Amino acid sequence: MPRIANYPTAVEDSLTFRLKSLTENNNSYLNSYGIRAGTTNWTRNGKPYASIGITVTHTEVNTFIKFGYNTGGEHISYRVNLISKSSNLGKGKVWFFVCPITGKCCRKLHLKGTYFLHRTAHKGLMYEKQLQSKKNRDMLGIFDKAVLSDEVYEERYKKYFKTHYNGKETKRYKKLSYKIKTAESYPSDIMESLLMM
Repeated sequence: MPRIANYPTAVEDSLTFRLKSLTENNNSYLNSYGIRAGTTNWTRNGKPYASIGITVTHTEVNTFIKFGYNTGGEHISYRVNLISKSSNLGKGKVWFFVCPITGKCCRKLHLKGTYFLHRTAHKGLMYEKQLQSKKNRDMLGIFDKAVLSDEVYEERYKKYFKTHYNGKETKRYKKLSYKIKTAESYPSDIMESLLMM
């Protein structure tokens, strides 16, 4: 009897709940104490794909998010604690989820199966790059350096872009210049060479 294939799931293919969804785009779940409820939706190709209900409880004593959704004909409800830590920039605090399985602090929770958890709590959940062969990773690495997106050039040459500050080159200018110089150092037929490998 043949062995059943056990393909790992890519992180990019799983539903991801980001902490910034509680703090950005006029969301005020963590701005003040209280209990606030809402819904998070995911779309795929512009069409609704999935949605879950969330309730955030934020008090002086503790802060947590409660997830509620249906999967496999069963209603799932559980909570994930949140903690805040001082920013390493010395500007306010940064919030983190505390994974109920691993206890690890994270800014994203991934759904594989039934629960939103830290990536390492799901067996067989890997990044797409980890699933590629070494040859493909090497080819994509060269491709990323040799072929720049239009956004890089647009940002570098846009009006009012600061190249220097206080007589020194800005970090952004150095970074963009390095990317452009690297891309221009590759031969013009690099794509054909990569495809022939």
